[in-house]
Amino acid sequence: MHPLTEKQIRASFVNASRREAAQAALPDLTALDWDRLDYLGWVDRKAHLLAYAVVPGAGPDDGPTGVLLRATDPKLRTRRGGVCAWCEDVVRTEDVSLYVARRAGAPGRRGNTIGTLLCTDFACSRNVRRRPTLAETGRDDADLRAAVIERRIAGLRERSARFVAEVLRTE
Repeated sequence: MHPLTEKQIRASFVNASRREAAQAALPDLTALDWDRLDYLGWVDRKAHLLAYAVVPGAGPDDGPTGVLLRATDPKLRTRRGGVCAWCEDVVRTEDVSLYVARRAGAPGRRGNTIGTLLCTDFACSRNVRRRPTLAETGRDDADLRAAVIERRIAGLRERSARFVAEVLRTE
């Protein structure tokens, strides 16, 4: 992922008002390892039920597209295992939360939303890069491990972009 500026991030949101985008508490952009990110996701440190994801190349102009997400209330969460819909990590399944995004445009103004299960801490980019288990590769082979990781990365990028496309869908 190419490094983004605060201005680019705030301008990328498709389902947030200007005020909501301006009030978003951004992560420390200088501390991020942009080369190891497939999307930028974070929980708002001021409003813990708000989260954001900025997905590169997911919008109509192939630029970064940001979505405002709302998490379920932590008091209502159960500690059941689940699989993140974006990284589909089968090892880390205990820290997955339901996030809901208002659709962009008129559907969102009418209250239409879309939800998905995501890693609570948006660690998908790290999860897809973890060393594959022997069960995932079939044998201990560096080329097979690299191929599994590349497939995971491609899948994460495709699924996160598909979610953004669904947020943008106005039909």
